[in-house]
Amino acid sequence: MTLAPRTGGQILVDQLVAQGVKHAFCVPGESYLAVLDALHDSDVQITVCRQEGGAAMMADAAGRLTGRPGICFVTRGPGATNASAGVHIAEHDSVPMILFVGQIERGMRGRGAFQEMDYRAAFGPIAKWATEIDDAARIPEIVSRAFHVAMQGRPGPVVIGLPEDMLVEEASVADAPYVMPALAGVASQDADAIARMLGEAKRPMLIVGGGGWTPDAREDLRAFVEAWDLPVAASFRRQMLIDGEHPNYAGEIGIGPNPKLRARIEASDLLILLNARMSEMPSQSYQLLGVPVAKQKIIHIHPDPNEIGRVYAPTLGVVASAPAFAADMANRKPAGKPAWSAETRAAREDFLAWTGQAPVTPGAVQMGEIVQFLRRRLPEDFIATNGAGNYAIWHQRFLRFRQFGSQLAPTSGSMGYGVPAAIGAKRVAPHRTVVAFSGDGCFLMHGQEFATAVQYDLPVIFVIVDNGMYGTIRMHQEREYPGRVSGTHLRNPDFAAYARAFGGHGESVLRTEEFAPAFERAVASGKPAILHLKIDPEAITPTTTLTKIREQALAAGKKPVSRPARRKGVGHTGATCYASPRFATSGFLSCSIFWRTPRPSPRPFFFSASPSPSASPSGASPIRARRSASAACCSRGCSLAIWRSATASRSICMCSNSCANSG
Repeated sequence: MTLAPRTGGQILVDQLVAQGVKHAFCVPGESYLAVLDALHDSDVQITVCRQEGGAAMMADAAGRLTGRPGICFVTRGPGATNASAGVHIAEHDSVPMILFVGQIERGMRGRGAFQEMDYRAAFGPIAKWATEIDDAARIPEIVSRAFHVAMQGRPGPVVIGLPEDMLVEEASVADAPYVMPALAGVASQDADAIARMLGEAKRPMLIVGGGGWTPDAREDLRAFVEAWDLPVAASFRRQMLIDGEHPNYAGEIGIGPNPKLRARIEASDLLILLNARMSEMPSQSYQLLGVPVAKQKIIHIHPDPNEIGRVYAPTLGVVASAPAFAADMANRKPAGKPAWSAETRAAREDFLAWTGQAPVTPGAVQMGEIVQFLRRRLPEDFIATNGAGNYAIWHQRFLRFRQFGSQLAPTSGSMGYGVPAAIGAKRVAPHRTVVAFSGDGCFLMHGQEFATAVQYDLPVIFVIVDNGMYGTIRMHQEREYPGRVSGTHLRNPDFAAYARAFGGHGESVLRTEEFAPAFERAVASGKPAILHLKIDPEAITPTTTLTKIREQALAAGKKPVSRPARRKGVGHTGATCYASPRFATSGFLSCSIFWRTPRPSPRPFFFSASPSPSASPSGASPIRARRSASAACCSRGCSLAIWRSATASRSICMCSNSCANSG
């Protein structure tokens, strides 16, 4: 049979169709116009994005939900480097993805052509495979290989460069067949060894994680867990691998886990790591298990043989995919009633206590109560997305993830993921309710993709948790450099107005009781919607505040560094700034300013926020300022007012924190 000639662009699109691709996410570029033209007449739905990082993250979300590679197209060097954030996430999270990058013409290589970049060199460290297609006739071969590489073993991203002239070149070539990944199975001797080790255990624990799961594999996992009555913990941001309402689920082992769950894992005599790598976050900075010899016996099941023994030396290593292992063990039953059933029930009770009543935090917006409302309100098949930040602690702790694909979140700690992931999820699964959680800083990294949601009529609910700062970094900053706030403050827009400006629905939430009706109005609008929650900066986690973190750091001997006062003409020894608990709820700062005076010792003055008399300390009365120039906390020259307390032996000076650059 004679094959009709096709352009490289047409051949490429035909390969995607042959592989069952339904969606592609892109930022268009002149380097792959031939592909865009071929897509015009295909059944592949294109989602046109506003930035390449967002496009790649949408493709990542599609890969998580479908188990097949998410497809992304970008152009040349700037597009590739922008998209690399999504590639990095897919690599860390073991997500199948293929990034196609438009490239300069083949004859221009090495001349510094417009937007030229070596994709093999740039993506080699973070992709499973990075290559270029130099011959249109090889497109079916290379695309087929890319699908195999992306899905087999430990799944991950593939990057393929597409020279512009190659895409308009014609070739007569057959399409490659549909790719079914080869999955490593469980050897019978390994399955027997696992059953024997379980029979000898008293306090086993199963930890599940990684990529490459399917809905069927999740069901097989449930059957295995129930047959052996095993307590199950999910690795960091992998809670959707088991129903959060299952009586054997013991919680997530990630950032700030339940202390009782951590203790239970430490006390375990057998840990089964199923598809989990137990990297820094779930391993609590590699302190939970011990490296290389763990405190516990370890059975490590993973599809990549290079992962087994890379960090931990297991008692038994098994090269097998999660679906194959779960299917095999689902059919194996214990010889008798497991000895640890009481431990499984206790682990569940610990989880229910940890995720039950949300603690009260500073401020009028209680995130714990809001998430518990969503736990009751959302349908069982909801999808929740998030990027990175302390805001995610609340829904990761208090939501119950019920179905496969319900949690899309980067283990890499990449900010900005939640917005594009939610859009990608809604494109792939339009029948499911999608809620994106973002911090203020996280949202603004890819908030422009809200326009994409509006363009394609995707009614995603975007919940923005706004504390006016990069909260996670501020928390670490207070822990290491108490009172030395630098580089973490944010001045944010009105996010509700932002939503309306794009044609979506937007509301601000200033009190907890406002959230539920605002959420219902957002759903009823049928539009992409932003709910802008303004929370107290002190509410940094469900269990602590910024002030407590600072006080603990100071008590541990971490001292703030002295700063010189900026007032000219007045001698000083320096200034030390810290957030006073007395003014914590109003966001005030206190600065001890030590002035050189004729007196034998320096005289302290305390500077804090707002010239308003209403902001004065309780019981204080104003006195005339002896020094009215700005000091260290008020370096922009704001006016000062001095207050003297009847019970205090020192003066208190108040100034607006809008003019404070110290913190």
